[in-house]
Amino acid sequence: MLELREETVLGLRLRRPAAPDELIDEEAFADDEFLPYWAELWPAAVALAEALPDVAGLRVCELGCGLGLPSLLAAARGADVTATDWATEAIDLLRENAARNDLVLRAEVRDWREPWAERFDLVLAADVLYERRNVEPLIELLPSLAPAALVGLAGRPYEAEFLRRVQRHEQVASRVARIDFG
Repeated sequence: MLELREETVLGLRLRRPAAPDELIDEEAFADDEFLPYWAELWPAAVALAEALPDVAGLRVCELGCGLGLPSLLAAARGADVTATDWATEAIDLLRENAARNDLVLRAEVRDWREPWAERFDLVLAADVLYERRNVEPLIELLPSLAPAALVGLAGRPYEAEFLRRVQRHEQVASRVARIDFG
């Protein structure tokens, strides 16, 4: 059974794995280089959540949500939120955390490298550029999902390439870039 700890972050009660390293599965890594990145509360996710603009009434999607702090905060501020991650455990825990905070959001197991039919007003993504293989799919997907995105940055090597290629972006907070596609 997964041991969880609870803390309050930005006014939200958040349960998360007490020892994320214990979730590493050699077979899952061999299949698709899967690591339990979702189990950490990354500084880029906190920065993105802190930088959220007024999202009340907006359709918001978070890619690679992990623990889903930006999604939870967006839902608390009145957004219609769809949070996605490719890790089933992340989505299960996000649903639990949403319920613990009396929040409503959709949480879906989804690989954001695959095509989507939905459109949103704003896309959120925090610390998803930790591998080079994520740059191209993210560049292709973002403009098809929404006219704007907020990307939480962690100082990873592939972020500079991503920002150079998307061109129309601005730093809106420490560790957060806004990208406009319209």
